[in-house]
Amino acid sequence: MTAVAVLRRTASAGQIRRSEVIFEDMAARARPALVPPGMASYWQATRAPRYSVLFALPLLLLYEAMAAFLPTGRGPELRNGADVLLWDFFLTVAGKQYAPLVFGLSLIGFGVWLVARDLRSTRAPLEGRFFLGMAGESFVLALCFGSVVGTLTAHLVQSVVRPGAAAAWVMMASSPAGGGPLASAPAATRVMLSLGAGLYEELLFRVILVSGIALIARRVFGWRPWIAGTVAVSVSALTFAAFHYIGPYGDPLRLDSFVFRLLGGIAFSILYVSRGFGITAWTHACYDLLVLVA
Repeated sequence: MTAVAVLRRTASAGQIRRSEVIFEDMAARARPALVPPGMASYWQATRAPRYSVLFALPLLLLYEAMAAFLPTGRGPELRNGADVLLWDFFLTVAGKQYAPLVFGLSLIGFGVWLVARDLRSTRAPLEGRFFLGMAGESFVLALCFGSVVGTLTAHLVQSVVRPGAAAAWVMMASSPAGGGPLASAPAATRVMLSLGAGLYEELLFRVILVSGIALIARRVFGWRPWIAGTVAVSVSALTFAAFHYIGPYGDPLRLDSFVFRLLGGIAFSILYVSRGFGITAWTHACYDLLVLVA
């Protein structure tokens, strides 16, 4: 689920952090009632910044390295649309000369601050087995994502699309290139965009948008946490789906692909609330990569 487009919307880092309180009860309810003590520790710890942020770090490094060194063969450098959106914001605020420095320092600095604060508060050493578990969990979730969301999409649009053709159009609608202008891009470029989708689309649409809307709904309008969360997830999913059809590299607007991405946005939002940013980002990236090589 990759888009290359530019919108102008962002939220402050302070809002992102404070909004975690809104989802604490929702995440606690998402944990199974009967969980072995070891799994309960894994479930809680891997949502924390010391694991979640560090687990997402390789996505950032791989994406930025590929974006910098891969020849696109299309003139301007191709980057993920959510990355372009955030970059455009910093370009407007800091100007062309300082935007790269401000963008990099903001992204990395905020992550380092979250990890350091979490490590100081817990005083617990990092466990490598948890990172291995997160990798396995992300891969399994990515394997399940397409069939679950695709089946739900097929049921919703079966009056428009022949049931026997469901598998074919679900794969096309959910591919990193989406069947649009990027479908003919080199494989390495599509791999790069898939990694960027996992990182920047989850950062924008889940961390910033879901958290920001929920915070405003709770603090300004006084809504209950579950109402604020539901509205935030719904608005984020709609925006996420529409985002893929904007700009010169946007996909052709189709009911089946829109519904698939709408349901996908809801699924990723629920995953973000229950499992944190790191697992959600890698699940998204792994799914796009699986579709790419399928």
